[in-house]
Amino acid sequence: MEFETVIGLEVHIQLLTKTKIFCACKNSFSHDKNTHVCPICLGQPGVLPVLNKEVLNKSIKGGLALNCKIANFTKFDRKHYYYPDLPKNYQISQFDLPIAENGFVEINVDGKIKKIGVTRAHMEEDAGKLVHGVKSSVVDLNRTGTPLLEIVSEPDLRSPEDARAYMMLIRQIMRYIGISDCEMQEGSLRCDANISIRPIGETKLGVKNEIKNMNSFKGVENALNLVREELLLATKEGQEIKQVTWGYSLDDQKIFKMRTKENDNDYRYFPEPDLRPIRISDEWIDEIAKTIPELPSAKCERFISEYGLSSYDANILTQEIEIANYFEATCKSCGKAKESANWVINEVLRELNEQKITINEFSVTEEMLAELIGLLSKNTINNNTAKSIFARMVKENGVSPAKIVEEEGLSQVSDTSVIEKALDDAIASNAKAVSDIESGKYATAGFFVGKIMQALKGKGDPAVIGKIIAERFNFDPSLLVKKKKDKNN
Repeated sequence: MEFETVIGLEVHIQLLTKTKIFCACKNSFSHDKNTHVCPICLGQPGVLPVLNKEVLNKSIKGGLALNCKIANFTKFDRKHYYYPDLPKNYQISQFDLPIAENGFVEINVDGKIKKIGVTRAHMEEDAGKLVHGVKSSVVDLNRTGTPLLEIVSEPDLRSPEDARAYMMLIRQIMRYIGISDCEMQEGSLRCDANISIRPIGETKLGVKNEIKNMNSFKGVENALNLVREELLLATKEGQEIKQVTWGYSLDDQKIFKMRTKENDNDYRYFPEPDLRPIRISDEWIDEIAKTIPELPSAKCERFISEYGLSSYDANILTQEIEIANYFEATCKSCGKAKESANWVINEVLRELNEQKITINEFSVTEEMLAELIGLLSKNTINNNTAKSIFARMVKENGVSPAKIVEEEGLSQVSDTSVIEKALDDAIASNAKAVSDIESGKYATAGFFVGKIMQALKGKGDPAVIGKIIAERFNFDPSLLVKKKKDKNN
């Protein structure tokens, strides 16, 4: 019997607000434990929570970006459970009337588009964090009260690869609309996963297993693969599938059992008595909708249609909104779409990865890169010279490429008399290469291209050089270009 995998994800997004959801404590990541706390987020007796309006606005924005219906009436609830890092012994969350419901996103896995339903997105406060050492554990409550948007998918994912693609898309959308930085290493994007298996053709869901608190794309995919293997093995051996909660160690890339459930948790939800219900007008929702920028899928399609880019290039350029904006500004400045895409993908992204910086920290501005592309397009410099100039621009914090060309005399040599003199010198000392070309071995002409470039210190115009060599030995210049392309392939 063959089985299919059924997966649903609960993705927790920390919202980018200056203060926490119900108090004035600073909402920022800190290595200094228990420094961003107050009586409200610590749940001290006699205190009252006050909703941060920006949390509500950002949650509406997130719901709209996920194609959800935004509630005109919503409320908060108390969700009761005990953990050492939850001071109040309950979490303020949303139960039956969430801020957003019934949305969807579309993921692309191996070229296939899959529509994944979003059941709901709701606001809640985060708990603290247990920090385990070799001999002791401590509770850090800095994170307590951090505003979260929890996004719950339908069980529409059919593989760990689907789950990874879904989580990456959620991160991409949230960063595009600017409601979260989704820095996984800081815990501002985390995920719980529910997974079950069932015979292919069966519509009833199997007994689910849960995997808690994963904060990496690799971890989500690996953990789901490992739990799926456990479920398939148990089924093969005739064992009863139990409702297990698993943990995952990214360091060891292993899963471990945390607990086995006999029944579903009873969180004993009831309406939060200290917070009034919220009414949201359609006008309010419309105003927030106007602030949503062009989303990744739409931007990718526009880059293909407007700039003539391949789907591969457009997809790379739209992964991060800052990179997409950098490319588009470069392109508009120089008017060269494909050239701009190539330079951003091959040179700019490489530098960002090597330096481990963001595009906002990069020393070469869009205008400077456009200027370099312009010099190359006008044949003022050749490609090799352009790359060496780019390296200097990076090293010297974005010095003007035109200034470098002028200072170092790097303008491309297109003077036919100079190129012919260099060719004459190369022919005089390389009789064997001459003989090879005359016998029809036109690939040897590349040898003379190299010799001329060497004589001109890399500044020769390749097109003029190729034309002069072809005329000297009486063959079609396109043969030389074709040989170069063949060699590159």
